[in-house]
Amino acid sequence: MDTAEEIEQLRLVAEISGLTPPRVVLPESGDLIVDRFRLHYLDWGNPGGTAATIFFLHGGGLNAHTWDVVCLALRERYRCVALDQRGHGDSEWSPGCDYGMESHLRDIEGFAAQMKLRRPVVVGQSMGGINAINYAARHSEEMAGLVVVDVGPEILPAGGARIRDFIAAPQLDSPEDFLKRATQFNPLRDPRILRRSLYYNLRRLPNGKWTWKHDTRRIAEAQGVDTAAMAARRAQELWQAVPKIKCPTLVVRGVLSDVISDEQAEKFARALPNGRLARVERAGHNVQGDNPAGLLGVLVPFVEEIGL
Repeated sequence: MDTAEEIEQLRLVAEISGLTPPRVVLPESGDLIVDRFRLHYLDWGNPGGTAATIFFLHGGGLNAHTWDVVCLALRERYRCVALDQRGHGDSEWSPGCDYGMESHLRDIEGFAAQMKLRRPVVVGQSMGGINAINYAARHSEEMAGLVVVDVGPEILPAGGARIRDFIAAPQLDSPEDFLKRATQFNPLRDPRILRRSLYYNLRRLPNGKWTWKHDTRRIAEAQGVDTAAMAARRAQELWQAVPKIKCPTLVVRGVLSDVISDEQAEKFARALPNGRLARVERAGHNVQGDNPAGLLGVLVPFVEEIGL
């Protein structure tokens, strides 16, 4: 797509989502180096001139563009920055397939420092939410707030497995074949929205086939791993992190999610020193894509409450 078509597609997706931003623009695209590792990001700027920043972290297999409609709706009031985490979007892949929480943490710490993100609200979904929890455990005193979207220390194994199967490493003949697969995976989403999402999330191989843009070795290496034991270790680490998060924290659950249950989300929110829970109707795990207006309906009041 050229720039005009990208803008028109973004306008269409906003309209389908029930949002009418005053102006439809594209973000600035940039790269920086953290510990000799190149990270790509989108910066929506801030026409209103406020220094308040909302920093977005996407889920596994996604990229910074998953936040486009949300950022477009917020950009008049806040500076919105969305990172392509390592191995995703236009950021560099790890040569050694190092996608552990500590490596993500170093990336996020270095990125926030270089971008001079002063007291941001950090918003993370799925994998990005896990990384945001880990980051906040070390840096909550430097944050205005934390928003964790549809994830927590404990998740439903079946929902996680369904996502891993979807974002594994298929090679298909065309983007249309991926669209059919994506529509079956998430029937909640308008196919026009899925088509735009796939534009930013596919790449063509030398053999002419199409595949995901993210580093699918992350998923391939997990095959045969004891996922229950791995999830238990991660849950233990995250529960140890939760009491250290002192900033106001909003836990968001998509009402139709099969990744985190209501009970798990409530348990997580209660355990936080300054936590609260919000539910978004007509949304599964990818709340920002399924119902961005609903996500904004809980995100904006939270940001206003904490005085950003």
